[in-house]
Amino acid sequence: MSEIALTPLDAFRAMVTIRVFEERCLELSAEGFYPGSVHTSTGQEAIPVGVRAAIRPGDRVLPTYRGHGWAIAAGIPLEGLLAEIAQRAGGINGGRGGSAYLTSPEHSFFGENSIVGAGIPIGGGVALAAQHQKSNRIAVVSIGDGAMNQGSVHEGMIFAAAYNLPVVYIIEDNGWSEMTETATLLRTPDLTSRAAGYGIPAVTVDGCDPVAVANAMSGAAERARAGEGPTLLVCKTVRLRGHYNRDIEHYRPKADTESAAIAEPIIRMRAQLESMGVPDEDVRKIEEEVLAEIDAATAAVRAMPAPAPGDAVGHVYGPLATPTGPQSQGAATELTYQRAVNKALDAELTNRPEVLVYGEDVGFAGGIFGVSRGLQKTHGSSRVFDTPISESAILGSAVGAAMEGMRPIVEIMWADFLLVALDQLVNQAANVRYSTRSVLHAPLVVRTQQGATAGSCAQHDQSLEALLVHIPGLRVGLPSTPADAYAMTRAAVADDDPVILIEARELYQMKGDVHLDAEAENIGGARFHRRGADLSIITWGAPLHRVLAAADVLATSGIEATVLDLRWLNPLDDAAIAEAVQTGGGRVLVVHEANSTGGFGAEIVARIQEQHFSDLSAPVQRLGTADSRMPAAASLQSALLPTEDSIAEAARGLAGLSSTHA
Repeated sequence: MSEIALTPLDAFRAMVTIRVFEERCLELSAEGFYPGSVHTSTGQEAIPVGVRAAIRPGDRVLPTYRGHGWAIAAGIPLEGLLAEIAQRAGGINGGRGGSAYLTSPEHSFFGENSIVGAGIPIGGGVALAAQHQKSNRIAVVSIGDGAMNQGSVHEGMIFAAAYNLPVVYIIEDNGWSEMTETATLLRTPDLTSRAAGYGIPAVTVDGCDPVAVANAMSGAAERARAGEGPTLLVCKTVRLRGHYNRDIEHYRPKADTESAAIAEPIIRMRAQLESMGVPDEDVRKIEEEVLAEIDAATAAVRAMPAPAPGDAVGHVYGPLATPTGPQSQGAATELTYQRAVNKALDAELTNRPEVLVYGEDVGFAGGIFGVSRGLQKTHGSSRVFDTPISESAILGSAVGAAMEGMRPIVEIMWADFLLVALDQLVNQAANVRYSTRSVLHAPLVVRTQQGATAGSCAQHDQSLEALLVHIPGLRVGLPSTPADAYAMTRAAVADDDPVILIEARELYQMKGDVHLDAEAENIGGARFHRRGADLSIITWGAPLHRVLAAADVLATSGIEATVLDLRWLNPLDDAAIAEAVQTGGGRVLVVHEANSTGGFGAEIVARIQEQHFSDLSAPVQRLGTADSRMPAAASLQSALLPTEDSIAEAARGLAGLSSTHA
């Protein structure tokens, strides 16, 4: 391990800059210059200073929400940083991130994370991309000692250890889990013992000594670059301020506060400089220069305007191309739905070197439903691989890898299992583009499947599309035919934003024609499967086939129904919905498998009522599953789900309604 050339004066200047900056943040907050919580790093300055001295300019840093010191160490200009914390237009993120969620990819600062421990899985994905791209970069992720009790932290470490990823974990151990002493929550105060269970080397470091931190970080970085995997550095430090800016620390023993004031790094460095014979005037000069620099930044920020209201909604999604339909150039191939997805994955792996396919049992076994069978043999275990049973690690790593230019396609076996790790979609993937104002984006695809099938229980049968579509920043599609399974998978991979594709296991063995030579589609666009003037039935996903069967039955009694498969719920094809309202004579039935209350059908009904009320000849009706948990027995399921018969019955009732508004 090489010694780090971090001079005491350089370390002192860097730490004083962080300290004075943090105090200024608190002063501005106290005077009401900006609202909200602020989590300062006072007392912990030696850690980012030491780490930054030991890593290379291109290495990625992903700190916890107590990350201002990390941002300064990364070289982010003080004016832009302070402006972001103060939520001004000139902030590095235009006021979108604030104190606890600021980011600057231009400085390899991949963002604070205000969700405790959530950066660990994302850092694994950043490291996974570095490993695959052979960039020789490493990822550095910092968390507090309290975060070591988060499940996502352990999932992320397990994931990184399994693949020897080039990542270093920094635990800023100040002894406090927000407002609770960490020692009261642990059977052992030694956090390095946690890493031993994963086979990750761990070192306890004096976190108040920047040189000690730098030397430990140097060794960990060398291990990571050599392909030896992750390292955990537990940096023992102190917290001079409360958990956040308005914390009066009524819970904190006086002795702890006093001991922290003695051990803190700047006091120690002052003493070291004095023992080295550094003149006191040289030390004061550094302090004066730092204060002048922060005063200048403060004056500039005070003069800045707040962000313009018109800037609030941009950068949620990238530009959306015009939806395209199938453009076949040759004969169709009959494939099962399952095989169609497999062919799409194979095509994307072949055509895009940045594509990775992974998830639980996805590689060697080919997936629990056989969808990825044979792909590892064709494309190798570095691109198609199995993961631990760790949904947070799977989804979080996909976010990190996507931020670095990869296009991961990850599988979550059941949509129900997304709930185990929903944070990585809702609070992480969906925010990447928005928080960075499109400097970064996350082109990942999550494949999952949902819906009731006989023998499956209430933890494997839920239909959760409405929950996902509710989140700005996520695209959501539900292929209902083999042709769409192929085309929509390829469209999802090509899109530059996170896409959730919800398949249905009841459809996996369904056969249909697929044009494998068709030009790839863009995401979006609904599809009419039949047209009739008596009413329109709008649906998506697996219920399409029950709707089509019901439409055939209706036709025998002279009722002709238009059937519209929405396919994509985001982006939603409003033009097709408008056409369906017109084609069906202003009578619309919305059918979905999710339970009715809060289902996406309510959104469709509301849009039609708001946008097409004058075109309606009857109130819009919806038919969903009863508001119940889903049982395993087929006879019980059939009593709850929309069936061919119940759909036909609802359609007959609607077709017979008065032509005047209710």
